[in-house]
Amino acid sequence: MVRGREKFEKFKPLIKLVVRGCSIFPIQSRIIVFESCRMVKGYKGLVFRYVLLKSIAKEIGDNVSIHPGVYLLNPKNISIGNNVSLHPMCYIEAFGEVEIGNNISIAHGVTIMSTGHYFDKIDISINNQGAFCKKVKINDNVWIGAKATILAGNTIGSGSIIGAGAVVTKDVNVNTVVGGIPARIIKERV
Repeated sequence: MVRGREKFEKFKPLIKLVVRGCSIFPIQSRIIVFESCRMVKGYKGLVFRYVLLKSIAKEIGDNVSIHPGVYLLNPKNISIGNNVSLHPMCYIEAFGEVEIGNNISIAHGVTIMSTGHYFDKIDISINNQGAFCKKVKINDNVWIGAKATILAGNTIGSGSIIGAGAVVTKDVNVNTVVGGIPARIIKERV
């Protein structure tokens, strides 16, 4: 059985050429086309999304699989390493920047937020207190379970697992399994 990595390597020179060709168009046009390909299924959709995102984002590595229904807001601030899969219904908001390392599996329905709202002042309504942007960094070899949420300003350490449905409100150490709301350490991977 041929894996996605082998298929990618076979077509890598052609993909590079198409990415270069796409780059001649204004970035806003590429973003509009990228968004219009959000629901295209099969290999055609995977290739369209990869090629367009590679011409938009800060950096996109090899063998990145963006499945149908993935929402990427402000894709210019996204960096993705090699061998990464983003499964359907993921929502990644990158106004504050999102960096995803190598060998990452992001299950369906995951939310990654790089913004949040201030809410400290009780004499001012929350919607008038403003928002902030903070980078989210996901290091190499991480698995993020279905419907997990990672909030702004957090770093996920290499080799970690974020359990399904977890809400990450603080940094996750290297080789740590977390789960729950808010996410807490379940065990260390040794």
